[in-house]
Parts: sequence; C-alpha cells; structure tokens
Amino acid sequence: MVRSVAVIAFPGISPFHLSVPALVFGHGGPEASRYRVSICAEAPGTFPSEAGFDISVAHSLDEIASADTVVVPSWVRDRPPSRPLLDAIRGAHERGTRVVGLCLGAFPIAESGILDGREAATHWHAADELARRYPRVRVRSDVLWSDLGDVVTSAGTAAALDCCLHLVRSDFGAGVAAELARRLVLAPHRSGSQAQFIPLPAPREDGEDAIERAMVWARLHLSEPVDLDHWSRAVLLTRRTFTRQFRERTGQSPQQWLIGQRLDRARVLLETTELSVDSVAGESGFGSAASLRLHFGRVLGTSPSAHRDTFATR
Repeated sequence: MVRSVAVIAFPGISPFHLSVPALVFGHGGPEASRYRVSICAEAPGTFPSEAGFDISVAHSLDEIASADTVVVPSWVRDRPPSRPLLDAIRGAHERGTRVVGLCLGAFPIAESGILDGREAATHWHAADELARRYPRVRVRSDVLWSDLGDVVTSAGTAAALDCCLHLVRSDFGAGVAAELARRLVLAPHRSGSQAQFIPLPAPREDGEDAIERAMVWARLHLSEPVDLDHWSRAVLLTRRTFTRQFRERTGQSPQQWLIGQRLDRARVLLETTELSVDSVAGESGFGSAASLRLHFGRVLGTSPSAHRDTFATR
C-alpha cells in the first residue's frame, strides 16, 4: 500500500527541515515505493529559503486533501499562520489524516486548535514560548517526539529524522525502518521518551567510556538476568558511581534504559520471527510472557500479540 505524504513549505523555510521528511519518506531505495511525497505551499512558485537560495514548489495546499499524512516541517515563530493554512490543517485532521509537526511545526498545529487539552513536543529552546502562547497545550521539551496517533510532534534537527523513521516503523514495521536507517546511516530506533538534551561531558580520548562499554555489555546479555551489582562490576565501577554516571550519560536510570532495550529486542522478534510470545519474552530478557505483556502494555499501550498482528513481516 502506498501512503501519500504532503509536506508544507513556506517562504523562509530551513532547507534542512524541509529535506528531512522528503529524505525519509521519499528516499530512493525500496522504501520510496511505499510513499508518494508532495511538497506544497499556500502560494506555489519560487520563494527564498532561510539559507539564502530559492526553493521552487509546484503544488498548492490542495495536495493535503488526498494525503494520508501532512507534515509541517518547521515554522517561523513570529509569523502568524494564515487562515487557509489553519483550515487545511483542521480539515485534514477532521478527515482522519495524520498531522505531523517537526520542530517549530508545532506552532501552527497548536494554533489550529487540534492540540487543545493534549500534549505536544517541540525543540527545547522554543518550549516556553509555545506553552505561553497556547496554555491549553501541555508542552513537552523533555522528549524526542510525542505520538498521539492522529497528531505527532517532535523536537528539531536530528530528532525530526528519528520521528520520521518512527513513522516508517509504525506504518511498515521494524524491518523496513531498519533497512532505511542503515541506508541513511541512522540509528534504527531512538525511543521518543529519550531526553532531548543531556549535559554530557566529552568522553575520554582513549575511548575508555565506562557507560558506553556497559551499554554494549548489556545488549550482549539481554536474554540473561542483569542485576545492577553484576552490571556495574562488569565495567569496574561501584553500584553508586555506575548509577550516577549512567543517569548523567543517558538521562535515565540503568533499569529504565535496560527495559527500553529489551522492549526493542522484543518488538523486532515479534515483527520478524514466528517465535512464540513465551520465547520472545525469554530471548529479550523478560523471563515470562506475563512480564513481557505487563511492560508492553505499560510502555506501548498494546499487547505483544496485537503488535505482531499489526507489524509482522510475512
């Protein structure tokens, strides 16, 4: 099934932000056949970009009427969105179209009213202003993206790439997203709940980053019980020092991070193998199907079986 994506451009847009959804959804590999990408604007034609060169856009906002996904890849904060643009966003949402705001794209989406009483992510630098302008929106500056199903918002720059890759994974499963990530030289998956900004000191030049080694060690032992004492000893740190440095390095506790890694392993196994739920639980380190179901429901809001039915690659 081919999904159509309408990406909204405007005068003064950042070429990088415009290129993110075009690159991820319209990449020249096999994934390109899964999406039809149209760049559209309120006033089609040639207009300047933020980088100083012109961008030519052939399509009008009429493209939104037939799109499965509408992406606002950025915005100019001091520019009020026009009524035609807001009407197009509201109309798309009412038709069941998925609306995506990357970085400052959350501003016109919030202005449309479809985020009232709900949460939205944006770049941490703009979060206070977004919250001040739209007090009915719960603004998140502590996550990479927020996926409400019908509305998806993200932080900026690299997080926009992660968010679009997440949408590919949601649409077509982990196998397609992983192959695309490899072609784009991106991490296959970064959880949306990951912190946008972590005050991380530069690693030592000799490469002796104990927390990075701990992450590698844990990924190699996901199917085994990993207790904190054993884990910290594996990298020659005390439990207290290990816990403190791990949180400074990742923004999460070691156990939170480990559960996320195990869920990622379980999702890939559910999507790409015929292993039973019990076997998936064992291979991903949850120990039992009951524990896997508990964490799946708590973090992902679904069951392992339902996830497999939705995303399995046959």
